[in-house]
Amino acid sequence: MQTLKEAVEAAWEGKIALGHFNVSDSNQFNAVLAAAAAAGMPVLVGVSEGERKFFGMRNIAALVRAAREAGVQVYLNADHTYSLDGCKEVIDAGFDSVIFDGSHLPMEENIATARNVVEYARASGKGTLVEGEIGRIGTSSKLLEVPPEDMDKDLTTVEEAALFVRESGVDMLAPAVGTMHGRLIGGGEPKIDLVRIEAIRSAVGIPLVLHGGSGSSDADLATVGKLGCSIVHINTDIRIAYRKGIEASLAADAKEIAPYKFLAEGVTEVEKMTEKYIRLFAGM
Repeated sequence: MQTLKEAVEAAWEGKIALGHFNVSDSNQFNAVLAAAAAAGMPVLVGVSEGERKFFGMRNIAALVRAAREAGVQVYLNADHTYSLDGCKEVIDAGFDSVIFDGSHLPMEENIATARNVVEYARASGKGTLVEGEIGRIGTSSKLLEVPPEDMDKDLTTVEEAALFVRESGVDMLAPAVGTMHGRLIGGGEPKIDLVRIEAIRSAVGIPLVLHGGSGSSDADLATVGKLGCSIVHINTDIRIAYRKGIEASLAADAKEIAPYKFLAEGVTEVEKMTEKYIRLFAGM
């Protein structure tokens, strides 16, 4: 099987994006894998610090290993990790990639810690890719009344991106380009700054990662891979699909108490949502 580095490079050369989907339990994990198999594409599964705590880091790692042994091209990412120690933990556990999120820190501190993560990852010999993040994207994949404050005023500049990548040595970069974590309750689509993506990718020379894809227009999401975003993150829409499916199942039979029965519709909805995005990112 390809390494994640090889898969990302292939995505860049093909001017497409790979889908990254966060999961909190084995039901969502299985749905994501089924969607990837149906689309015939590699897929990244992400777990944030909170999701890792709930799911169990060893549990998700074991599921990924088993899926690979069965021939599934799936990669495991430690999403939004906020400390050097947290990054070391997932690198030691054999995750394919880790995101050090120092976007809330002063640039100098963000660079310094990201560099330490890169050095640790290289020394480990495990091939773990390191992603850095700069700019404001928001912090939580949930339904929001209003966008995060001043989000549109803290987009990543070309100069900031070039400095960060040059000084930190990260393998991938998540810039702020207009998306946000979460989704607006009243609808509305964040406008992705496509020109900014292309300019940053040209300046940094490494793959970009688009966070906060939920809620953006299909047209924008179908375009970002062509411009240099080799991975696109989806979380909020997965959570909404899972919950709505379960709610529909329970509404249809309020007396059902077998989890594998009332959870099944949630799994189906996650699979449909995931496959839609995988195909969109790949131009299928």
